[in-house]
Amino acid sequence: IGIILSCYTIAALCIRPFSGYLLDTFARKPLYLLAYFLFTAAFGGYLLAGTLTLFTLIRIFHGLAFGTVTVAGNTVVIDIMPSSRRGEGLGYYGMMNNTAMSIGPMVGLFLHNAYSFEVIFWCALVSCALGLVMASLVKTPAKEPVKREPISLDRFILLKGIPAGICLLLLSVPYGMTSNYIAMYSQQIGITAETGFFFTFMAFGMATSRLFSGRLVDRGKITQVIEAGLYLVCFCFFGLSACGWLIDFSLQWTTYFFFFIALLLGIGFGTMFPAFNTLFVNLAPNSQRGTATSTYLTSWDVGIGVGMLAGGYIAQIATFKIAYLFGAVLTVISLFYFRTKVAPHFHQHKLR
Repeated sequence: IGIILSCYTIAALCIRPFSGYLLDTFARKPLYLLAYFLFTAAFGGYLLAGTLTLFTLIRIFHGLAFGTVTVAGNTVVIDIMPSSRRGEGLGYYGMMNNTAMSIGPMVGLFLHNAYSFEVIFWCALVSCALGLVMASLVKTPAKEPVKREPISLDRFILLKGIPAGICLLLLSVPYGMTSNYIAMYSQQIGITAETGFFFTFMAFGMATSRLFSGRLVDRGKITQVIEAGLYLVCFCFFGLSACGWLIDFSLQWTTYFFFFIALLLGIGFGTMFPAFNTLFVNLAPNSQRGTATSTYLTSWDVGIGVGMLAGGYIAQIATFKIAYLFGAVLTVISLFYFRTKVAPHFHQHKLR
């Protein structure tokens, strides 16, 4: 199961640099709609898959479509937003993503308990089809032809964005641990409350932060917003690790603190997401918006993958509280690296 599930993520990671290049080379909306259609069609493929091999192949195909449509969607949003409100627009766009990622698993689990997998796939297919209709209604500006230099590495990866990518990767490792192991961690330390509320509080925190962080980004406070979010996230992961020790003193207060951390974690990451996205875009010329977006998303996804592997391994040889302590140390390293390298590099090389 783990191999089949990971095929999706690996395929998405492999296609993202190439999708960014294609989006910068050709008209973006047709590519966006094509990727959206293929992503939607994959759910129909699950309905027809009769063997494990075929299901795995469709899973890989689905990952390729997902890696392309996420880069394309993000790039189209940047295209249609006035530059003066880009941070705010990315904030709202990201808030919709977070809302979907909160509602989707909840609805999926409800359907799984009441209906068959065929019903789940049909619901996903209908939902995607409605999204495809909405995507077709988006009006995008005409893309001016761009003279292309010979193919080189910076056509696929935004080289000026590598320092920010390293910072984001370090930050996403503990996020990957949280999204995959928080339920096991709460069970291990003895928290009896429903762990699903952790993601509810986290989603609420993200949604709340998006209402103000984007506007601050539009006022030019990109590095200040990221730094503030980094400080908050550092505190949260140290606090998350501390829950493993605090539980011995009071189960009730540790439970309250556990969910309070979830809220702050959502605010911290929700604050940084539009700022980091804008940072990558502002380092790239308009002709490389797709490349900038793919570099941003690839850095994040690689860190989440590392977090999944590292979190499970550390928990196996030690405990989850040690794994989260390791994640907290990575956030501190990310903070110092951002202050000493990423922020000065951004201010030196930013194009807008």
